[in-house]
Amino acid sequence: MTETDSAAKAPLRDLSEPDAAGETAGRAGAAAPDDAAPPPADGASKGGATATEPTAAPAGAAPLARLVGVDLARALAVFGMFAVHVGPFPDPDGGIGDWFLGLASGRASALFATLAGFSLMLIAGRLEPKTGLAGRQARARIVIRAVILLVVGTALAMTNFGGAGILNFYAVYFLLALPLLRLRARTLAITAVTLAFVTPQLAYALRALLTESMVTTIDAYDPIARLSGVGVLDFFLTGLYPAITWMTFVVTGMALGRLDLSSGTVRRRLAVVGPALIAFGYGVSWLVLRLTGGDKEIAATMPDMKDFEALKDAGASASAFDMPVGSGLWGPDAWGLLAAEPHTGSTFDLIGSLGIAITVLLCLTVALDRLPVLRRLAAPVIAVGTMSLTLYVGHILVILALPGESATPPQSASAGLLLAFVLGATLFAAAWSRFFRRGPLEHLLNNATRLANRVR
Repeated sequence: MTETDSAAKAPLRDLSEPDAAGETAGRAGAAAPDDAAPPPADGASKGGATATEPTAAPAGAAPLARLVGVDLARALAVFGMFAVHVGPFPDPDGGIGDWFLGLASGRASALFATLAGFSLMLIAGRLEPKTGLAGRQARARIVIRAVILLVVGTALAMTNFGGAGILNFYAVYFLLALPLLRLRARTLAITAVTLAFVTPQLAYALRALLTESMVTTIDAYDPIARLSGVGVLDFFLTGLYPAITWMTFVVTGMALGRLDLSSGTVRRRLAVVGPALIAFGYGVSWLVLRLTGGDKEIAATMPDMKDFEALKDAGASASAFDMPVGSGLWGPDAWGLLAAEPHTGSTFDLIGSLGIAITVLLCLTVALDRLPVLRRLAAPVIAVGTMSLTLYVGHILVILALPGESATPPQSASAGLLLAFVLGATLFAAAWSRFFRRGPLEHLLNNATRLANRVR
């Protein structure tokens, strides 16, 4: 299958996320054309790509593996979100709880956001942006998806899950990404780097200016905040996934979406960039904090993990579902700007998390390309990635439906409960994908976006 063939399949994938779902795993190339999508116009056969955006791709399984690799990466992000929401709590003596929380917290949602940016390019045009009628319809599809995600996310925020949900934040990301849809990979990468270095400091300064009375006043005039408790101020600045810093992940994903991941040159460069970002983000932060004594200052402000049972207090806030390790660093102490803990929103946190996201996507893409048998063995897990919106919303509804406080996370958070969620999601996705191309919510979302075909 040539790169042009792969580009023509791009509209088959639904941006449903939390970001995108594609054709069902295990049906390599078998899906019929999406009658809701405009004719492919991503210009894969056009010239003019830069050195970092080669248009030539070898024949074979690579283009398919590239897209299935995104599904598999998204499935791992789904499992990571499960780990954060229902997995074991930190152990004061260290152990599996610390491992799960450290691996998944912040990084699973960051991987989601990065893949969301990639998926935007599956709608807006892969190697070349769609223009003319196709471009207008693509933008309309993204706007429709954003509106739907805002409605669904707000509805979830009205439950006990509160501000831990990410779907309503995604709606804002999608709208903010609209002006960037026609940018090249190099420009998007430069934009992402700029955001990573500038926005954490800007966010810190803006939050420092906020007073409780200002927040109360803003929320009082915000109908979304009055309805769900999570409003515009949360979306942009003070929430768990504020757009001011999290657009770094989305824009990076958009840059990856504009690259030909079947190209050996691109893969080699990403194989260097991903680990380098990890080393810089976490290594430099570790070194600077220890040289300046900032690690001791931060440790003094963190909760005493010997009293970790208090984290399971029935009166804990809904945001405890996500347990952001570094969210306590958002206070007036500027040491948080040097930390790399998840959800600190620091430059080091953003860069390290991006390195992980890039490395995960690259490794899975190469593995599926080089080992076709892996694609068959991983088909049930890949199916999870094709219906991530359904499973993300579904796992929240299951959490909320668990009987009694003792059976509901965070009180019941454990490795056993996590395993039940992972197995349940995998079995459901594998069974559903045998009969349907899309997950239930992905199907409804796709039908809703057919309104974009009326755009002229």
